Amino acid sequence: PLKVGEIERREPGPHDVVIDIAYAGICHSDIHQAREEWFSSLFPMVPGHEIAGTVAAVGSDVTKFSVGDRVGVGVFVESCQECENCAKGLENYCLRGFTPTYNGKLPNGEPTLGGYSQQIVVEDTYVLRIPDGLELDVAAPLLCAGITTYSPLREWGAGPGVKVGVLGLGGLGHMGVQFVKATTAATVIAVDQKPAALELAKKVGADHTVLSNQDAATAIRDLTNGRGADVVLDFVGAEATMKLAMGVARGLADVTIVGIAGGTFPFTFFSQGYEISLQTIYWGSRPELIELLNLASRGLVHSETTVYSLDNGIQAYHDLHEGKVQGRAVIVP
Repeated sequence: PLKVGEIERREPGPHDVVIDIAYAGICHSDIHQAREEWFSSLFPMVPGHEIAGTVAAVGSDVTKFSVGDRVGVGVFVESCQECENCAKGLENYCLRGFTPTYNGKLPNGEPTLGGYSQQIVVEDTYVLRIPDGLELDVAAPLLCAGITTYSPLREWGAGPGVKVGVLGLGGLGHMGVQFVKATTAATVIAVDQKPAALELAKKVGADHTVLSNQDAATAIRDLTNGRGADVVLDFVGAEATMKLAMGVARGLADVTIVGIAGGTFPFTFFSQGYEISLQTIYWGSRPELIELLNLASRGLVHSETTVYSLDNGIQAYHDLHEGKVQGRAVIVP
């Protein structure tokens, strides 16, 4: 169960930033980890790795931020800063492993406690400036859901004539549609099992919608003149959607499994009969996050949000688990 209590934050060091948290996005991974559906978790746990707020204090050696600045913190708060990936701003692929914002341990053994909290203390390297004009409740979900969606699209690329299949129009998928439409001239085909989710897809710019409880593969083939989708983004990651993703991809297509619902990858090497580039995604880099936040600040993408109070967090978890939330849920600490 979720309950409200008190925690202690560390005393800020020379490179630390103290943040008054205004909003913390509720990621579905919070539910998975709180329920130990992936692996053993550390309790007591304070979930939350989509954090937006304002700077309350800075350490003596901090030069990038000042009191009152609007800032955010994403999925991790520590990495080695020495390996070749960290040197490129790719701390999400730190060769020694990063420390997650919650349910992890810092090098000194101190457990990390996340964003369902009034304040957090984070080293300045892992703090991001939120541009003016971008509301904090909208910015928070971009720091995990948004970047996890944006990064593979940036990697694969899309343009005029390209057909992009988006499977799952929840918190990630509805942003995926927007990213495609805001940055490319590609055609988006949105697939979901809920009519309400497809209505949201149309609202945010999808060119076509397909109910997944119909023969979705045939419908997508018909919409692409039999060729299939050039890029497929699976925002569910369940066995059924992974099978659909591969089934509707054309030869030489790019497929990214973004969601992590679990299940066995349902294919053999020879089952497709043609070449497909398959990618999983582990969030995104800080440079990509800066790009994304600037894109959102120009009004080109946004996150549909439902706001919950901290003491109503368990209801938010139930609503998310039952698919009742349109877009993303955020908590106000």
